[in-house]
Amino acid sequence: MVNKGDFMSENVERTIGRDAQRNNILAAKLVSEVVKTTLGPKGMDKMLVSPTNEIIVTNDGVTILDEMQIEHPAAKMMVEIAKTQEKEVGDGTTTSVMIAGKLLENAEKLLDKKIHPTVIVKGYRIAQEKSQEILKEISLKVSPENEDLLKQIAMTAMTGKGAEDEKERFSEILVRAVKIVQTNNKVDREDVKIEKVVGEGIKDTKLIKGIIIDKERISKDMPQKVFNSKILVIDFPLEIKTPEVDTKISISSHSELQNFLDEEEKSIKHMVEQIISTGCNVLFCQKGIDDFARYLLSKSGVYACRRVGRTDLERISKATDSKIISNLNEINSVELGEAGEVEEIKVSGEPMTYLKNCKNPKLVTILVHGGTKHVVDEIGRALLDGLLDIASALETGLVVPGGGAIEIEIAKRLREFGQTLAGREQLAVEEFANALEFIPITLAENAGIDPIDVLTELKARHDAGEMNAGLNLFTNKVENVLNSKIIEPAKIKVQAINSATDVATMILRIDDVIASKPSKKGRMNDLGRLPDYMESLS
Repeated sequence: MVNKGDFMSENVERTIGRDAQRNNILAAKLVSEVVKTTLGPKGMDKMLVSPTNEIIVTNDGVTILDEMQIEHPAAKMMVEIAKTQEKEVGDGTTTSVMIAGKLLENAEKLLDKKIHPTVIVKGYRIAQEKSQEILKEISLKVSPENEDLLKQIAMTAMTGKGAEDEKERFSEILVRAVKIVQTNNKVDREDVKIEKVVGEGIKDTKLIKGIIIDKERISKDMPQKVFNSKILVIDFPLEIKTPEVDTKISISSHSELQNFLDEEEKSIKHMVEQIISTGCNVLFCQKGIDDFARYLLSKSGVYACRRVGRTDLERISKATDSKIISNLNEINSVELGEAGEVEEIKVSGEPMTYLKNCKNPKLVTILVHGGTKHVVDEIGRALLDGLLDIASALETGLVVPGGGAIEIEIAKRLREFGQTLAGREQLAVEEFANALEFIPITLAENAGIDPIDVLTELKARHDAGEMNAGLNLFTNKVENVLNSKIIEPAKIKVQAINSATDVATMILRIDDVIASKPSKKGRMNDLGRLPDYMESLS
């Protein structure tokens, strides 16, 4: 007689049915719990320490989950939500993970009542579709001309991320940056570079028209400032290629050695001569530049930077209207970019290269200052969130009230809609509404306010028709959050609800986990010990 599992390798572990569902739901809930305390303006930060003792201090959901290196498969699916939210909107990562975790937690209650997973999934899908309809109906329109509203959106995004003291000034910087780079109400996030410098204070952060890269000229003999710059951008090295396999060169006399060295110099000289013949006076190279090439470039009065990052290279290419050259034989004067001025400047003692008056002026740099690396990193993340929130609002032209107001209103209308359903899906719609209320509840908890009192008051105000009533955590009161200038892009909520529902329904449909085991020696964990493993992560 063949037993269950006999047809599989002994290195495969299988968890079936309710056990598989419980383990997956537990993993998702624990991931949600990890980021829960970071939500809102009163949320706390996490300190993440790498094996090499590198430290990150942040309350950014996707950064936390990404750096944690989570292994459990269902938990990894939760991390993917945060990454999708970051990619699509740039903000709301914690919200999306928390809603997904709560949807699964509430689904477990229905599973305990013997409701089939496919019924729950169907109910969640109905609620998801209805939520999107409600969002469209109650969203407010925003136009690029309404700068005050755009500033409010940026301030809401940056609140709770170490930027509160300067959030008004930062919001002005972001709106000015967006005004410069936007085309047809669309903002390319790569057109706004956030350059971080340790030194001075947060208040010294400023917007600069043009591009600043964290590279200096490779020789002090090169000009410090070049006017009417003709810019060449290359991604190949100006040095002799190292053979990819072990190579031996047999030299038996001094003259042979000299000939070998002369050939190397001749080859590098030929490369530099081709570059200089283009008429360029500024060179940006992604790879290395040989010492002899550096000397020849200096002698010709060319300003050169080496090992420039690919992203910076692409920005320079776009700003100066130059083409990135990958082959020496393709170089010609037509490919040169233009900038009014290229200069080496010192920012807080660090040498950097500044490109001003570029041919394409629709690129800017926000120069972030701060007392420590951890401070400038977190301010950089806050500014990026603010920038992407403005971009999302302009793209869709829609915004919603923050402070949990939108979640309470959607939950209220979902419950009313659920009463019109006849089947068991009504219960799933009810639990979907409960999951959305988890956001204002957590906002209150993180601020040290009684969540039951807050939820009760919010529901009462919304039942009375105050659809913009939300929690203002600066006054710790429930009030009209539009008047309090707490506003978010509608796209954040649209994406968070969609992503959370997608992953929750996918996990709910899993009733069989077949996992290949690592070797018994040093095995990290198995599904049976999931709680211990996830607890160690959090």
